[in-house]
Amino acid sequence: MHRNSVEFGVWGSYALFSDPITRVGGEKFSYQIPTYEALKGILHSIYWKPTLIWIIDKVRIINPIQTETKGIRPIRYSSDKNDLSYYTYLKDVHYKVKAHFIWNENRPELVNDRNEHKHHNIAKRMIEKGGRRDIFLGTRECQGYIGPTAFDDGNGAYDQVNELDFGILYHGITYADEAYNEQTKGRMTVRLKRTIMKNGVIYFTNTNDSKKNDSKMISELSFVYGSCIQRPLHEMPIKLFKEELNNIQFAEKLEKEDE
Repeated sequence: MHRNSVEFGVWGSYALFSDPITRVGGEKFSYQIPTYEALKGILHSIYWKPTLIWIIDKVRIINPIQTETKGIRPIRYSSDKNDLSYYTYLKDVHYKVKAHFIWNENRPELVNDRNEHKHHNIAKRMIEKGGRRDIFLGTRECQGYIGPTAFDDGNGAYDQVNELDFGILYHGITYADEAYNEQTKGRMTVRLKRTIMKNGVIYFTNTNDSKKNDSKMISELSFVYGSCIQRPLHEMPIKLFKEELNNIQFAEKLEKEDE
């Protein structure tokens, strides 16, 4: 349990959490479930600040998993002409998400913005309002909607399914400003992980992966990333955020604007 936890429902007519393997030929096929990174992106659309890092604790699959294939005419990369591709979407999706946030210790310049109470209140208000920005379910053409809800309320299609193994899936990307060890410092790193659903719930945190550390950030992120397969992609600088640069507003100012 975390005192800054948020719970919300997210739903939409279509979703496309595309499998990277199927994108090489220009056609996309959705995973059967949302990825960790997609859920984190939804939270960023609800409320994001570089001061904090959202951690997805778990997601609950409410509606049955269904797919629908559509003919799409995307622009070719090599010319301005249209091409023909088939995209396979998830249809009529509904999920419940539980998450919390921790401070981003890679950004000491934002230490004065670490007001847990105000950030938590703003995030909850943004959930009630449907987010600060548009919600997309994996890709821009899949519009999503959010609202406050209790994670355990209601019935789900897979509540009685003891276990369902989806195999190794794309988990997400560790950016340089969220680095938590020497391997991820100053780099962009991709993560893959075996994903298992138990009674309709996918748990992303695993206490067995955590190691005691003086840094709460490193300890918390190891809950999520510790058992992932990780591969560095390339070096990556960290963008600087400061009030003097007029590229960030602290929580106190944001809260006054929302009132």
